[in-house]
Amino acid sequence: MSDLPHRAVTRSAKLASLPLGFAGRAALGVGKRTFGKSAEAVAVEIQQRTAEQLFKVLGELKGGAMKLGQMLSIFEAALPPEIAGPYRATLTKLQEAAPPLPAAAVHKVLAENLGDDWRDLFESFDDSPAAAASIGQVHRAVWNDGRAVAVKVQYPGAGKALIGDFNQLARLGKLFGVLMPGLDVKSMLAELKERVVEELDYSIEAASQTTIREAFPADDPDFYVPEVVSQSGDVLVTEWIDGTPLSKIISDGSQEERDHAALLYCRFLLSGPKRSGLLHGDPHPGNFRILADGRLGVLDFGAVDRIEPDFLHRMGRLLRIGTLDDIDQVEGALRDEDFIREGVDVDAESLQAFLAPITEPFVNETFVFSRAWLRDMAARVTDLRPTNVVRQLNVPPEYVIVHRVLSAGTGVLCQLECEIPARAECLAWIPGFAEDAGDGATAELVG
Repeated sequence: MSDLPHRAVTRSAKLASLPLGFAGRAALGVGKRTFGKSAEAVAVEIQQRTAEQLFKVLGELKGGAMKLGQMLSIFEAALPPEIAGPYRATLTKLQEAAPPLPAAAVHKVLAENLGDDWRDLFESFDDSPAAAASIGQVHRAVWNDGRAVAVKVQYPGAGKALIGDFNQLARLGKLFGVLMPGLDVKSMLAELKERVVEELDYSIEAASQTTIREAFPADDPDFYVPEVVSQSGDVLVTEWIDGTPLSKIISDGSQEERDHAALLYCRFLLSGPKRSGLLHGDPHPGNFRILADGRLGVLDFGAVDRIEPDFLHRMGRLLRIGTLDDIDQVEGALRDEDFIREGVDVDAESLQAFLAPITEPFVNETFVFSRAWLRDMAARVTDLRPTNVVRQLNVPPEYVIVHRVLSAGTGVLCQLECEIPARAECLAWIPGFAEDAGDGATAELVG
């Protein structure tokens, strides 16, 4: 990858253009106020133009900027569809158009990490990648004991590019703050960087996958987690699993198939922290398969979040705020967890109106997740006016990945157009939710 230094310079130049653009827009805003345009109208215009430039630049970049763009769902949710839509389209196009690493380069990575005799480890190895991502690609192969395996190979230089981009982006906290003034951007970016650094380390991914595999053993009635076969440096070898991709269930599944897949998907994400101490941090449909025996197969454990029992209990208390009638209690719970930062005032009535429909899945016995409901939720957070309460909310660092999983996971459930007992799953698997709800609920509720 001889053009890596040139790419790094190009990335840096694009990232450096962002604060300059913001300064120009701010100056333009002062001028418009001088000539009679309302401060609110000017503020909205600056936010929209800032968002346009921010996501345009992120969308054009690979490495850390692209990764950050994919992870910062809270910013995307706060944007109007005309801005967020093209941004999502750009990311999708980039992912689909990413050229695969040539076979010679793949062989070089394998030799450097597994040894010059790496071919002796395999009965066969397919040089054409089965899947590609932002930092690596996956090849199908047969291990020397006859098992079908997935061989994950990291792109040379991916780690250096990723960290370089994050170091640049960490300097742009003020720019992100224009979109979400209640957000502690610096702390959130630091947390994201730490998680991405871990994602680059395949030894951490192998350990996480092994831990989750032990918590969800091969005879689990609901789930199948592939075994780690080998790991060395930038190469990770795991069992290969076949099955129907969750995306296929979304597009072509019957109602029964969608409800079944949705229940297992929801159960896996919610039960993971209690069973293994880890939360699967990338709930993209591409990471899940419905196996021939009806179980849910789970892939890709690069992005995980360690969930301590105390934090799981606090998270449970927060999930059940929809059952609280007293808005002062709700606001108190959000302030206790720093979702409303010290010194930030919110309108209690607006807060209650904003939260009520969002907490519906955890209040009703069963809930219908639908695209229509999701569109309604999105409409509540795409208003950039300063009066919109969501713009005053913060995402504490320890909730960054949790927030991503809940929001992205909810999006997948809505794509499945399903009806499932999400509340019962919370009662069974989230200790704080069950205890504070006063229900004598245990896992038999979701059998």
